[in-house]
Amino acid sequence: MTLSEHRTELIPYDLAGMDHHLTADERAVRSTVRAVCEELIDPYIGDWFERGQIDDLPGLASELGKIGLFGMHLHGYGCAGMSAVDYGLACMELEASDSGIRSLVSVQGSLAMFAIHRWGSEEQKEHWLPTMAAGTAIGCFGLTEPDVGSDPSAMKTRARRDGSDWVLDGSKMWITNGSIADLAIVWAGTDDGIRGFVVPTTTAGFSANAIRHKMSLRASVTSELILEGVRLPSTAMLPDAVGLRGPLSCLNQARYGILWGALGAGRASFEAALDYAGQRTQFGRPITGFQLTQQKLVDMSIELSKGGLLALAIGRAKDEGRLHPVQISVGKLNNVRAALDICRTARTILGANGISLEYPVIRHMNNLESVLTYEGTSEMHTLIIGQALTGQPAFQ
Repeated sequence: MTLSEHRTELIPYDLAGMDHHLTADERAVRSTVRAVCEELIDPYIGDWFERGQIDDLPGLASELGKIGLFGMHLHGYGCAGMSAVDYGLACMELEASDSGIRSLVSVQGSLAMFAIHRWGSEEQKEHWLPTMAAGTAIGCFGLTEPDVGSDPSAMKTRARRDGSDWVLDGSKMWITNGSIADLAIVWAGTDDGIRGFVVPTTTAGFSANAIRHKMSLRASVTSELILEGVRLPSTAMLPDAVGLRGPLSCLNQARYGILWGALGAGRASFEAALDYAGQRTQFGRPITGFQLTQQKLVDMSIELSKGGLLALAIGRAKDEGRLHPVQISVGKLNNVRAALDICRTARTILGANGISLEYPVIRHMNNLESVLTYEGTSEMHTLIIGQALTGQPAFQ
């Protein structure tokens, strides 16, 4: 057998061969999620984005729940209990369809469900997690406020004791799933520090208003939460979360999904550009035959390959229990930034067609403008990595 017979076929978006390092089970997870997206999301997502509304969102959530996507990396309580790499691959396929769909899944599983799973009481876990895993109950995560983003310690939402109850007042902003949620994980300042609360959205004094006029994540529900004298029993508090370690641990779970998901958006845009360039004829030949176009395609492909290997290394470290939180920042900063550059470059290859929703590129590009800044801005992740390198905090 010659050496050439051992060579594997090159995948345009995976020149470095990440696929070779996946197990058969991991590839099966990826294929399953991809098939579901191709059937339930891809034929409709351009229209949903344009209208800013997903048709039958409860039905879609139920279908995603049936294949175990909600909280798929959690164990017990109806959750699938799959690996971090499995979850990352799922996020990549979901975001190849649309960032808004991946946000629905990651906010549900990595923020709301993880908060209960990691910090909640047994009663809270048994009451909420099975229905959330099934997609019949939707959660949201209330941390960001109108005037408080990167510095959550400055939050103004307060929870005060009143007898054995807690009373919450304040507001939260840019909350995914907010106005469709059955429960909200709300973080509030108390006399004992920041604490988390499980707030059923039917509680008196709670309201959620959908945010309109978005030009990004349009196939995602984004809301403002208002809490006016929301009275909760003592059992509503997440008992084991004290201080910022509670919400920050949840954010790291979501950031992990993002560093995989962004690659999906980048891959979809790259594939669209590669296909388009092969069919678009100028000066008597396909534009793939021009050097400048080839340079763009090569640069995009290499960045996807590098990002995929980075994501897989971080996923393996997470599964093996040796992941450092700074590595999450490395992955999120690099892969989202790279994916956004890929989308912008793909847009130039498509020319005027690059701004049409007949192609996925402008939709992914607009979505990634949000992904770039949520779950920690590029500036914050840069400073997190900078502190790890130098030992000097430079946040203020």
